[in-house]
Amino acid sequence: MGHQCFNCMKFHLCCFIFLATFALHLDRGSSATNETDKLSLLAFRVAITDDPFGVLRSWNDTVHFCKWYGVACSLRRQRVTGLDLQSKNLSGSISPHIGNLSFLRKLNLDNNNFGGEIPTQAGQLGRLRIFSVENNSVTGEIPKNLSSCSSLILLSLPGNQLTGRIPIELGLLSKLRLLLVSSNNLMGNIPASFGNLSSLERLYLAQNNLSGSIPEALGDLFRIRVIALGTNWLSGSIPRTILNCSSLAELDVTENRLQGNLPADIGFTLPNLKTFLISYNQFSGRIPPSISNATNLVFLETAMNNLSGGVPSLENLHKLQWLSYWSNYLGSGERHDLSFLCSLANATGLKTLDIGNNSFGGIMPDCLSNFSTTLTNLRTGENPTFGEMPRGIGNLVNLEGLYMYSNGLSGGVPFNIGNLRNLVDLRLDNNKLSGVIPSSLGNLEKLLKLGLSGNSFEGSIPSNLSKCQNLIGLDLYDNNLSGTIPPEVIGLSSLSLLLDLSRNHLTGVLPFEVGNLTFLVHLGVFGNMLRDEIPASLGNCEGLLVLEMQDNLFHGFIPQSISSLRGIEELDLSHNNLSGEIPKFLEAFDFLEILNLSYNDFEGMLPIEGIFKNMSATSVIGNDKLCGGMPQFQLPKCSFGASQTKKFAHKLQLPIFIFLGFLGVALVLASLYLYRLNRKRESVSTSSLNVSYRTIVQATDNFSSEKLIGVGGFGSVYKGILHENGNIVAIKVLNLLHRGALKSFIDECEAFRNIRHRNLLKVLTVCSSVDYQGNDFKALVYEYMVNGSLEDWLHPYPRQDGGNSHTKKLNFVQRINVAIDVASVLDYLHHQCQRPMVHCDLKPSNVLLDAEMVGHVGDFGLAKFLLNTSSDASANQMSSAGVRGTVGYAAPEYAMGSDVSREGDVYSYGVLLLEMFTGLSPTNEMFKDNYSIRNFVAEAVPERVLEITDDILLQERESCMSPGGPLYGHCQTKDIIQESLATLYEIGLACSVVAPRERVSITEVAVQLRLIRNKLYASGFHG
Repeated sequence: MGHQCFNCMKFHLCCFIFLATFALHLDRGSSATNETDKLSLLAFRVAITDDPFGVLRSWNDTVHFCKWYGVACSLRRQRVTGLDLQSKNLSGSISPHIGNLSFLRKLNLDNNNFGGEIPTQAGQLGRLRIFSVENNSVTGEIPKNLSSCSSLILLSLPGNQLTGRIPIELGLLSKLRLLLVSSNNLMGNIPASFGNLSSLERLYLAQNNLSGSIPEALGDLFRIRVIALGTNWLSGSIPRTILNCSSLAELDVTENRLQGNLPADIGFTLPNLKTFLISYNQFSGRIPPSISNATNLVFLETAMNNLSGGVPSLENLHKLQWLSYWSNYLGSGERHDLSFLCSLANATGLKTLDIGNNSFGGIMPDCLSNFSTTLTNLRTGENPTFGEMPRGIGNLVNLEGLYMYSNGLSGGVPFNIGNLRNLVDLRLDNNKLSGVIPSSLGNLEKLLKLGLSGNSFEGSIPSNLSKCQNLIGLDLYDNNLSGTIPPEVIGLSSLSLLLDLSRNHLTGVLPFEVGNLTFLVHLGVFGNMLRDEIPASLGNCEGLLVLEMQDNLFHGFIPQSISSLRGIEELDLSHNNLSGEIPKFLEAFDFLEILNLSYNDFEGMLPIEGIFKNMSATSVIGNDKLCGGMPQFQLPKCSFGASQTKKFAHKLQLPIFIFLGFLGVALVLASLYLYRLNRKRESVSTSSLNVSYRTIVQATDNFSSEKLIGVGGFGSVYKGILHENGNIVAIKVLNLLHRGALKSFIDECEAFRNIRHRNLLKVLTVCSSVDYQGNDFKALVYEYMVNGSLEDWLHPYPRQDGGNSHTKKLNFVQRINVAIDVASVLDYLHHQCQRPMVHCDLKPSNVLLDAEMVGHVGDFGLAKFLLNTSSDASANQMSSAGVRGTVGYAAPEYAMGSDVSREGDVYSYGVLLLEMFTGLSPTNEMFKDNYSIRNFVAEAVPERVLEITDDILLQERESCMSPGGPLYGHCQTKDIIQESLATLYEIGLACSVVAPRERVSITEVAVQLRLIRNKLYASGFHG
């Protein structure tokens, strides 16, 4: 009914258009009437293209316009003074007729979907005090004539797509108190005219492309309380005039290119300072002792700079809640370096303390035990400290993250660490800790990750670690642990990320309970003295990607059950006493990248398919009874019933084979070394060439339309051939006239400089030059993906001959493989990068497919690095309210101004997964009025999954189950496809729940997807 009412009004509304248009051009000397206001509101209504909540249904002649929803009027004149339609999910544009509401004082359109430009007619609103259009999709430039709105107190435009420069004319708004234009694509300098905004209290310009220096004139703002300039391209130093603004309470210049020293008297000149954020810049020098005089400080963050020297006492900072000195050059490696920590005992509300990755020496002071029980995160890792852990560490009962890795700590772990029952992440790895692992760790029922590797712990593994029922990662690598592996620990089914017991002195057998680890990704037990046969139950661990069992005393055959590990990528069984033939099922492990079976007692013919075709990835040396195989392995030919003469000849050949074997080992080791060396050196910044503009012109045939294969938000993509080597490549040419394109280029280069994964689209080189007219020219050269994008396969576009872009269709297993590829990339970006990041724009067109239909994620123009890797929720985010991604895929919280986060990527992935198996785009016309692809799937799961599934997959299922079908007999389990679909949809729903904290981890998603694929393979279905 809402839409019928909406359509019914169009005729009546159109009748008012002429009158409204006439009203726009009324003689300025004529007096406007309340009828003008009504016509202007109706014109505003016409510009609304979607009203999903029906909030404008009341805008009709049945009631006076002053009673229309969202409209406020003056009592005496009945003139419109306010229009408040925030958070109603309205779409459309802002009508220029808004300029006729001459009595309007407040306009609030926050949190909607308005597009188009801000009408210049808004500058006619001389009485306007509040103009707020936060978190929409408004484009274009900020109108200069908004400076005519002389009564403005609040101008709020963050979270849009505004471009161009900030008008210097805004400096005329003498009554303006709050100016918010963060999270747009604004460029140029910060206008010095802002120094004239004598009433300004809050200035938010963060998350733009602003450059140049910070104007000294901002120091003239004697009422200013907040200056937020983070995540821009600002350079120079912070003007001394700003650091003399005694009213300043918050200064945020995070993520710029600022440098210089902090003034010695900063704590005296900024007595009201509460927030001081200067992370990710190039500041140097010492932290001034006067900082302790800024007694109102709550947040102090100087991470990722070049600060050095000692840290002064902070004893007066009683209100401090967040302190991060992470990754500087603070300290001198001397005994007294950490004395400042004891002064923090007065900060009774301290929640986060991060001094990691500096040069602090000395003993970890016992005063840490006296810190406030509000402390939730403590990071001291990567400092050259020494001595024992503080004895009273167990007093910090609200700790959620304790990171004391790489600290040179010695002695034992205090037993009272078991008091930290809120602990989620405990890292004590790479120290010199000794003694037994305290059994009290079993009390930590919320613990997710426990890292104790690289120490000297001895004794047995405490069996009551099995009480940590939420543990997903347990790392005991490289200690002196002995005894047997407790069955209840290795059978802890929650373990999914890592279980590493390698390089200890463990004895006995590998317990049968290892089969409980069905979700585990990485299992390491190498370098122990484990004996007997490999348990058959290991085949239940279908999520395994890495299995390291080398350097033990295992004997017997490789069990047939290992054939279930179809997703395995690295398998090392070398240096054991295994015997029998090498199983042929290893040939079918399509994802196996490293196989080491060397130095066992295997015999018989070496398989020749699959991984065994690749000598650089397979090692079988030290198995003297093997024969055959690919010629590169230089094994003797297999002979059956050979004569004594031949046996004698073989004996003569033995020394030769031994020599060749050692030579082969040397070659393999050299190849691996060179390979790893090249991988380490591989980055955008060190690519083989920074190619010239001429090379790009030649490669694309002067940007021929025939070479054009795609057009994106910031440029065009061409297929080309680099004439130097003949390689076919994809070339993304940036349209630098598009605001934000240059930053997209820089961001993408920065992203690829820091990441490396087999499922990432590889950047081969870049072009940063000028064209023949002297204009700046930027291009990225990618590895060409012959099978296009996932978008092309899911939604083929019509060809001129009436056909589709792809005659072949993605089958069931191919879709699962691509889903795994994408999940693997996100898991890497979120959790395994040295500097974790979020992609921010995951969608089918950004997933490219190579010749083998392997998925590669590309387009990192919107990607953002996370600020740190703490387990604190704030660490999973960064302030980036303007990053929106793509409609249909972007997380709903982004539309409300939330920071970008890992959970936002997970949401996009969930939508992508649902799209891959339903075949429906989230922007399909059927999804409207708050009805989404998620609602569509949720209504059908689990009983009606076949009704919502892509017809192509249903045909494949029919072919698999129907006698006479081409795939008949490939499904040993009747409902394997339906069962898998139900699970896939459940994963997609779990990823795309509205509440970010309720979304499943991408690590868990990757594990579950591999399990689905492995079950399909085990059933005989290969697609």
